[in-house]
Amino acid sequence: MAGYAVAPAPFEWSTFTLCALGTGLLSGAANSVNQFHEVPFDSQMSRTKNRVLVCGRLTPLHSMLFAAGTSITGLGILYYGVNGLTASLGLANLILYTSIYTPMKRISILNTWVGSIVGAIPPLMGWSACAGTLGPGAWLMAALLYSWQFPHFNALSWNLRPDYSRAGYRMMAVTEPMLCKKVALRHTVALQAISMLAPVLDTTNWWFLLEVTPLNVYFIYLAYKFYEDASSSTSRKLFRFSLLHLPLMMILFLVNKKKWFVFEKTDNSEEQSL
Repeated sequence: MAGYAVAPAPFEWSTFTLCALGTGLLSGAANSVNQFHEVPFDSQMSRTKNRVLVCGRLTPLHSMLFAAGTSITGLGILYYGVNGLTASLGLANLILYTSIYTPMKRISILNTWVGSIVGAIPPLMGWSACAGTLGPGAWLMAALLYSWQFPHFNALSWNLRPDYSRAGYRMMAVTEPMLCKKVALRHTVALQAISMLAPVLDTTNWWFLLEVTPLNVYFIYLAYKFYEDASSSTSRKLFRFSLLHLPLMMILFLVNKKKWFVFEKTDNSEEQSL
């Protein structure tokens, strides 16, 4: 919901709550469909062999009924409680995840790029829920989320190569290990380049760039160490820092956002009372 919080429009708790609820329901639906399709493959991976469908604690029918219920409810909440643009983005992301990304994981390493688009859409949904449109700042946030996912997932997948290989998934870490390292490094550099656009596009003040640069530089350093000598140690360090990097970057984006409509609204009210 970072997209909602940083959008240049008044913050409304009711809309924010409905957006979060609708988005969460769609996420649950997408994951349910994903697990429905991947039961035979999840059973071959240590990381996923204890999922409820694999273990038989729920049936495939249960998962699809759950997916149908949560997707319909989630889309309804977004359309009627938020706006049509947010609902359309949610529907597009649901289709992209379940119908393109999920089957592509066993076909091509391009699944990682598609999956990164899936991860970049939620901030667009939050922004559109708050502002009603998609401004330059929305696309900037989406670009940050898109690039962040490559070092995050490539580092994660590096130590899961035996699992992915056994299950037949086409991941960079398995089929193109050098590309896996290069892409992780490239996108940490891209994060810094994208961050530089935030004050230029008048989305944040210049303090954001000054504060986020040390985070990005250290991220680049860890990605370079992973590129230079990919091992369990370097991949874990990169992955763990990615978990810290994203929330810190979003917090910095929020506290340094250029337009605080809540404050402007309060100031206007005080002026009218005077």
